[in-house]
Order: sequence, then structure tokens, then C-alpha cells
Amino acid sequence: MTRKQPQHLASSSIRLKNDASIELLEMNDTFWPRLMAGELGDFHHEYLVSLHDFSSDWSGSEAHPQGDEIVILLAGSATFQLEMPEGIHEVRLESPGSYVFVPKGVWHTAKIKHSARMLFITAGEGTQHRQHDS
Repeated sequence: MTRKQPQHLASSSIRLKNDASIELLEMNDTFWPRLMAGELGDFHHEYLVSLHDFSSDWSGSEAHPQGDEIVILLAGSATFQLEMPEGIHEVRLESPGSYVFVPKGVWHTAKIKHSARMLFITAGEGTQHRQHDS
């Protein structure tokens, strides 16, 4: 894929396809509903690279049953809570470039103290979500 203009992850995510090619996916109001409905593909042996800003704790948890995830802090701070077999494991991301490795199938959520900008590299096939109890 050749682009003459630089792209930005605020307006497009990147699909890393299993044939080592990439596809830009436009980030708009319909992106997440379309992704969750399977309209953007099943991401079988593929990764989604995306950028997200957070100003509050996640309202739920997620797990990626088909592959690992890497979350890299770019700005701010966040604490990831991973539900490991031995209990909740917390990983504090406090400096740009720090990251958390989320193993395949592990439920996880993030607590945001002020704000955080993070880069996600996600094995998205079969991603599961659950809301936290109020």
C-alpha cells in the first residue's frame, strides 16, 4: 500500500493481515458497531493496530481468546488489571513507552487516573466483552 500523505491513527486503524499486507480502516461513529457485528471481517490470524484516548476507567472488561495483545502507553497513565488464575495482577503504565502484555484469553480492564493515550496491537478474532457491575 503506497500513500503519498501521512496517515494518523486518530482517523484510521490498521489491520495487519495474515498475508503480511495492511488495510486502513476508517475510524468513525460506525467503526466499533461494524467491527463488533463482524462487518469488517473476522480478523482470523490478523491484528488490529489502534490508538485510543481515555479520561475515565473502562466500563467493562475484554478478553481476546485467539491471541495476545500489547498495549503501549504514549501519554498519561493507566493501571491494567489482568484476571490471572492466581488473582488480579495489576500493571501500572506511568511513562511513555511502557507497555503491558495481555496473554491470550485473559480478561482485562484499565483504570485511568487522569487521562491516557495508548496504542493497541490486538489479536481481535473472537474478542469478548462484559460490563462491570455498577
